[in-house]
Amino acid sequence: MERNLALEVVRVTEAAALASARWMGRGNEKAADQAAVDAMRRAFDAVSFSGTVVIGEGERDKAPMLYIGERVGSGAAPELDVALDPLEGTTIVSQGRANAIAVVAIAEKGCFLHAPDIYMEKIAVGPRAHGAVDVTASPADNLQAIADAMKCYVEDLTVVVLDRPRHQELIRQVREVGARIKLIQDGDLSAAVATAFEQS
Repeated sequence: MERNLALEVVRVTEAAALASARWMGRGNEKAADQAAVDAMRRAFDAVSFSGTVVIGEGERDKAPMLYIGERVGSGAAPELDVALDPLEGTTIVSQGRANAIAVVAIAEKGCFLHAPDIYMEKIAVGPRAHGAVDVTASPADNLQAIADAMKCYVEDLTVVVLDRPRHQELIRQVREVGARIKLIQDGDLSAAVATAFEQS
């Protein structure tokens, strides 16, 4: 990826983050999200590429802007697919809490998974456990594989899990093998990104 294009995309996320931050702690999720969407859409107009939103704010009839299939960018080459979330963590921002994030990913045409808008099982690990996990394996097997890769005990691992009723069985299985759990209310994307940093 060209360095200048990457920096332009960083500015797009920055615009969305700054706009939504004006709504931090004001209790208005919709206004925070709309501010991020509007700012991100405007910022995309200045980016020198021809993008197509493939993961966005929803289907065309449900989202007025940054919907799946929408074209973004100046229209210049290269042609790229775009995955985005102008504000991942609307509740976080509205309540004045930490770890909301504005997200844009760009890739060559056809490189993103086209998945329905459903809950998915996800797993993220840091670089020391790269290649050790298998999303189809049990939590116990994955935790042991991570511990082996990191040369530690399963009991030394901390698993971050969204505190949702649908995750009760996962929480039970993680605790059963002795790993620690940090329950979070929102912000699973920030938690996944944090795995890339050794000190997190």
